[in-house]
Amino acid sequence: MDDIAILIPCYNEGKTIGKVIADWRRELPEAAIYVYDNNSTDNTAEIASGAGGVILRREYKQGKGNVIRRMFREIDARAYIMVDGDDTYPAEYGRQMADLVLEHQADMVVGDRLSSTYFEENKRPFHNLGNSLVRGLIRALFHSDIKDIMTGYRAFSYEFVKTFPVLSRGFEIETEMTIHAIDKNLQVENVVVQYRDRPEGSQSKLNTYSDGWKVLRTIGRLYRIYRPLQFYSLLAMLLAAVSTAFLIPVLITFARTGLVPQFPTLIVCGFTYIAALNSLFAGMILSSIVQKDRQDFEMALIRCRQERASHESIGPAFKKSERPSHNADASLRSY
Repeated sequence: MDDIAILIPCYNEGKTIGKVIADWRRELPEAAIYVYDNNSTDNTAEIASGAGGVILRREYKQGKGNVIRRMFREIDARAYIMVDGDDTYPAEYGRQMADLVLEHQADMVVGDRLSSTYFEENKRPFHNLGNSLVRGLIRALFHSDIKDIMTGYRAFSYEFVKTFPVLSRGFEIETEMTIHAIDKNLQVENVVVQYRDRPEGSQSKLNTYSDGWKVLRTIGRLYRIYRPLQFYSLLAMLLAAVSTAFLIPVLITFARTGLVPQFPTLIVCGFTYIAALNSLFAGMILSSIVQKDRQDFEMALIRCRQERASHESIGPAFKKSERPSHNADASLRSY
């Protein structure tokens, strides 16, 4: 088990990955640096392999969420720091974020870009709008004070990594992490970090519209899963309101004439009210299931902590003196 593991998911980051590795080696020389190449078509893998002191691995299933799933499965560490390979997040904040996990028992530390330089540095205005929209939605739906929902700069505890079910395949993974931490009442800390825009020649892989739509769908899906009583109660209220709006003219006509000329409307309204009741009861049942899931998750955390204690009692697989040096042949430490 590593003390600190630096996780760098990469896709065509050949222009920046060398500098990112050098920065992290300087700031956290004792950390193990893992670079996961996600089918890059440039020289990202070659640069990372030649940097020395780097563990290079590959994820062949495309998508950032798939890469992070692989990382979380394969790597054991007391603290994890996840950072993009595009050199937009300074490594100088890594020590502070790791200490919050190791010494302050934080489960997730969020590198908050939005409270510093993000809106000045980022040159894509719809990205700025999207980040603000997502942050507002999460705050309204989940009552969270997390400042930056979609940041790719985070630190995690062992317990978070080994109990987080990664379901997203792409860039919506950060939103999923945030909502999971909120719902499970995990300890989340914010660290304000300076954001810098990508260097010239480095292209963002995030599509403003398609990936933005995926993030919004993820928020809706997770709201339905994690807050079923609220979700289905809102649906029941909407169905009841629509049914009432169509039923009122029927009732007025019946009060005046004693007749129901819009009999099909009356039938449809009745079925709509039944659907509203079904929606309400579904929310109540699912809410009980979610509560049981939270109880099971707490027990999983206990088992995970015991598992970590077992790893630590056995000792790391390689002592620091036995770890490969930065100048060792990278091919011996990569596959």
